[in-house]
Amino acid sequence: MTHLERPPASDGEGIDGILQAGHFGGIAPAALAQEFGTPFYVYDLDMIGRRVDALRTVLPSRFRVAFAVKANPALAVIAHLRRCGLGADVASGGELEAVLRAGFEPSKIAMTGPGKREAELAAAVAAGIGFVTVESVGELRRLEAIADAAGRRQPILLRLSVTEDAHMETVRLIGGVEGKFGMPLATVYEAARYAAASPHLEPLGLHAFGASNLRDADQLADHVAELVEIARQVAVDAGFALKVVDAGGGLGIPYADDERPLDLDRLGGRLAALQARWATDAALRDLEVVLEPGRFLVGPAGAYVARVVDTKGPESAPVAILDGGINHAVRPTLVRSEHRLAVLSEGVRALVRTTVAGPLCTGLDVFTTGAMLPRPRVGDLVALLDVGAYGFTESMPLFLSHPTAAEVAIKNGKARLIRPRITPTELLDRQTDPDW
Repeated sequence: MTHLERPPASDGEGIDGILQAGHFGGIAPAALAQEFGTPFYVYDLDMIGRRVDALRTVLPSRFRVAFAVKANPALAVIAHLRRCGLGADVASGGELEAVLRAGFEPSKIAMTGPGKREAELAAAVAAGIGFVTVESVGELRRLEAIADAAGRRQPILLRLSVTEDAHMETVRLIGGVEGKFGMPLATVYEAARYAAASPHLEPLGLHAFGASNLRDADQLADHVAELVEIARQVAVDAGFALKVVDAGGGLGIPYADDERPLDLDRLGGRLAALQARWATDAALRDLEVVLEPGRFLVGPAGAYVARVVDTKGPESAPVAILDGGINHAVRPTLVRSEHRLAVLSEGVRALVRTTVAGPLCTGLDVFTTGAMLPRPRVGDLVALLDVGAYGFTESMPLFLSHPTAAEVAIKNGKARLIRPRITPTELLDRQTDPDW
């Protein structure tokens, strides 16, 4: 029997996650641990496909989906999403290389993010990607020069800056503040006029988003409505046809059993009403809206599994030490928000207030200090849930020179190793001690 920190919600409620009836994609965790060792990440590709279908079902015809690759750039995961028919949102040259290797059509690729290097912009132009989101006037002119040298006309979006609260839980468009992401509205107007007059740039529309993990359908829809209206005004002013508005990602998932998931039906209904309204506006005749979900599609479909290597403390409040920690899964510490934990043990044990920590020499390496879990034993497997997004690649794998976690994917009841663990020896072999 698998024990969660809290009892699972009844069928049809709560979190749709990778762990079902004590199995990952129909496979026992112990079998995965025996074959691949611990620690490891495991992703249920079939569940990812179901989440893609659920989102697509509610989206109106003018909306398309581009996976935010930063959420999980594992080649097998992004290739699966490409086979599901999605586009890709990349934020670096490395991510661009990954999605091209995964077989994405260049026209379905968008490049976003601040601080793009010359080589990254040049690679995007050379690949002929769908559009580059431009973050500043300086970047706009650098991209123009690169497109000129390549003899191309590069499609672009202009990124509008937004407010960001301390917890990234709200989004509101603004017009006068310079920040890391995007440009103030006045600058966007100027950049749009410049781009429209350039023979090497093709302005398509606007991009804006600055929140994260939103589960409020109305807030997401309100953001789309506001951004489309601003983009319409910018396009009319600059004299180009508005074709694309990129409303970003931010579609959220619950991380606790008492949190409600995003209401997809509500979101779809609100977006359908917006699309019906746009149909009466000639300036929006050719408009297409891009959404860039990442976490929503892959987060619940992933788990991190480690083994208990030591226990200590009183039986009423034990401490379990795992063979992996924040070197593999740093998000709970980084955002100061605990994920659900599951002790993958057989039989029934008393629930006790348990601390679960990793093997690193820092007090930060703790997953929980007060979860009610079955009393841990050496050899137990423990799963950190909902880490299919911002898990493996948002970790700090070089700290204390442990091996990395392996990555495993499950599809149609079969498990395959998709990224072998990297050993400290392999990392050492890439270093040198110069002969001074």
